Order: sequence, then structure tokens, then C-alpha cells
Amino acid sequence: MTEFEQFTSPLTFIGDGLGDIPDATTLAAYEHWWVTQGRSVSEAVDRAGTPWLRMFDRAGTRIDEVCYSPDYWIMLRKGYREGIISRVFEQNSVLPFYRIGYITAFHDPGLYCPYTVSLATAVSLEKYGSDVLKKRFLPQLLRTDDKVWQGATWMTEIRGGSDLGANVETVAREQDGHWLLGGDKYFASNLGADLAVVAAHPEGASRDVRGLALFLLPRLKQNGELNYTVRRIKDKIATRSVPTGEVELRDSEAWLLGNREQGVYLILEVLNISRVANSIASVALAQRAIAEATQFARQRQAFGKAIIEHPLLKQQFRERHHGLRAAMALACKAAQMLDEVWRQTPPYNEQYHLFRLLAHLAKYWTAEFAAQTCKWAMEVHGGLGVLAEYPVERWFREAMILSIWEGTAHRQILDGLEVMQRKAAHKSLFEVLRPSADRHALADIEARIERHLELAEDEQETRAEELFHDLARFTAETLLKI
Repeated sequence: MTEFEQFTSPLTFIGDGLGDIPDATTLAAYEHWWVTQGRSVSEAVDRAGTPWLRMFDRAGTRIDEVCYSPDYWIMLRKGYREGIISRVFEQNSVLPFYRIGYITAFHDPGLYCPYTVSLATAVSLEKYGSDVLKKRFLPQLLRTDDKVWQGATWMTEIRGGSDLGANVETVAREQDGHWLLGGDKYFASNLGADLAVVAAHPEGASRDVRGLALFLLPRLKQNGELNYTVRRIKDKIATRSVPTGEVELRDSEAWLLGNREQGVYLILEVLNISRVANSIASVALAQRAIAEATQFARQRQAFGKAIIEHPLLKQQFRERHHGLRAAMALACKAAQMLDEVWRQTPPYNEQYHLFRLLAHLAKYWTAEFAAQTCKWAMEVHGGLGVLAEYPVERWFREAMILSIWEGTAHRQILDGLEVMQRKAAHKSLFEVLRPSADRHALADIEARIERHLELAEDEQETRAEELFHDLARFTAETLLKI
């Protein structure tokens, strides 16, 4: 094996990062399908397979049907047949989801979105739904055939997603044992899903984050009518095959999940499942960009030899490969920690708050690494890198989406700062890292954090980015040694 050959296949990284693989044969077959069939299907969908909305049937009845390319269903159903959702509950572990998801995202990062929000819907229902709700809906989400139901997570409204307490204007009104929702969701991914988990304020609840609750919303009402309508599908730079749109809720039937006073914690559980998935997808995308750059640099000749053999570029490849391993170590640690705590319910223990910090660090670090790596891969290709006929241009577009999904870098920094300030999660993190960490570097970052947390609140936020960046780097590099 040559110096960079190990980075051309996602299977090597999955084994290194996500532990023993009980389903290795399944993963190998799934990867083979992508290489032999899925890649060409994915490229066709990205180019010309974007979904569109059929709002009315020929009788003038409102149907809001999201129409997909047949190729999209080929890709999407492949993952469900492999058990990307069902294996989580069969094995009582989220790691099968992240293993299959890594392969998916290596070939099509956008396709990982519907799987992710479907898992978040299933987990929320399984943990917090009533027995009646679980019996009615959960088996549909766990199917492995073409009749499988899909989930969605709809939180964000027109004023943004960072300050959910203030920006969520959807209101829930209790009636006859269920709830009626009224409001608009502005970034509703996996439009047309059979079930969605939705953030709303119950009538009379405080209009802040503490007043939010989580609801389960079916696509159809109990009488068979549409339960929500679609205003439009958005035109995005990437994840083109996955419909994201605006949803109108008008007396839409829903069921409360869990305790309404704990709604914000349930919402954050949903987001954290997705943040780990975003981290896994970011690393997979970075690996794909490096693989594309490696393939090109081996065959591109300049000044009498392959450009990958020129010392400056060869060193850049080595640095990218090291960064990839560190990013993978951080993302996988977040996934492994989630696997240990995903069954917890409020109030959470110290281990859960450690997971929260790791999730913020991983999402922040890996998304930025993916964006910079995809930009670098375009530069390796030179002028060819900006041409849509070659794949590296697409990976750059996809990376821009991953930096936004489930909270920008700013959101990860501020939420990470909060869990350090209120839960001292950094102290738990340092105990995990201590056996492998450079003791001088560890002492330095510990002291910096303690000094930072003594600052006034505004000063903490003003000076948070450099500290959080350094903490993420230190954590990733130390985890790489373990």
C-alpha cells in the first residue's frame, strides 16, 4: 500500500474510528454498491434530479406531493433496506447508524440528511411517546422495505434557529387528547416526511426556551386529510436531492412527546443526534475530497513528475491526512459517547454533559475542516476544480451546507461555553484526555479555560472563539493518540 492509498476507501476509517464492526460484510456490500452503481445515480440526481412540488391534483384538490426523480428513490431506499434506522433498535446502539452513514456521506453527504432526521424522529418517539403512539407509528419507521416511513425535525422559523426560545412562534393548543399546531416552519428538511417532530409553545407557556415543547406531527390527519401544507421548496447550492421547504401548520394535529416542562431538553437531544451525524458526514466528505485530490495528483504531470511527488504539495497531502485522522478521532469519540448516553432522560448525569461538550467540539471542528479541505482539493485541481463536470466542485458546495446544518460555528462555541460554565464539562473531558495528553499543553488549556470562565459574561463571549478553537484542536490531537 502506498503512502496515501489507505485514504481512498471509507471502510478503513470506519474500522479505525468506530470500533469492531459486527456488520462488516454488510458494510462492504453497501460500499461496493455505491462504487458500482450509486455514484453515477448520485451524480445524475445532483445535476438534474431536484424534487419539485405538485400542489394540486387535476380535480383542484390540495395534495402537496413532493415529486422525486426515480433515481433518488433508488439511493434512498438502499440505505433503509440496509437497516440504517432499524439496526439502532435491534442492536440498542447508535453506532450502526453512524457506520452506514459514513459510507453514505462519503458518496452523497446530502442523502445522509433524511436518514438522520428519521433516526431523530424514531428515537424521540421511542423514548418519549406514549404506548399508543409507539404502537401506531414506530413500526413504520423501522421497516426495511419500500414502505418505510420517513421522519423529519422541524424547529427553525423565519427569524432563525439559534435563539429557538424567541424565534419559535408556532403555538400548540390542546384539544380532545391531542394538540393543534399553528405556525410556519421556514427550513423544513425532508419535506413530505410521514412524521415530523416539531418545536412549539403550548398556549400559556412562557415565550422563551423554557416554554418550548416537542410534538409528533403526522403528514395526514386521522381523517386522511393533509395535516400540513407546503408553501414552496427552496433552491439550495447543494443537498439538491433532499427537499427543504416552508411548511404551514394550520390546526395541524399533533401529540405531545414527554413532559412539556422538559421540552427544550428533548429538542436538544434531537439536535445532538444530528450534530454527531453532521460531524461524521463532514469527515466522510473531507476524506472523499482528499481521495479525489489524491487520484488527480497521481496522474497530473508537471515539470517531469506527478504533482503529488512535488515536495510542497506532498507535504500538504501529509498535513491533510493527519488532520483527517484527528477530525475522525473527534467525531468518533462524540459518536461513542452518544452511544453510552442516548438512552438517558432528564435530568442528565455528568457523562451526558461531557457528551454535549464533545458534540459541540466535533461539529465545530469537523465542519470547518471539511470546508477548508474541499477548498484545498479544488486548488489541487487548479482550473479544473471549479468546473461542474468534475466532482470536486460539488464537494465544496456540500461542505458549505454542513457548516450551517444544526448550528453554525458561533452556535457551537456559545453552547459549548455554556456547558463548561454551568456543568463543568471541560473537567470531565480533561480526565478522559489526561492519560494521553502532553501534560504541559493540558495544564495550559486547563488554566486558560478557568481564567476565561472568571470573565464577565460579555467578555467571555467576545474572547471565546480562539479558546474554543484551541480546545477543539487539542482534543482532536489528543484523541488521536489514544
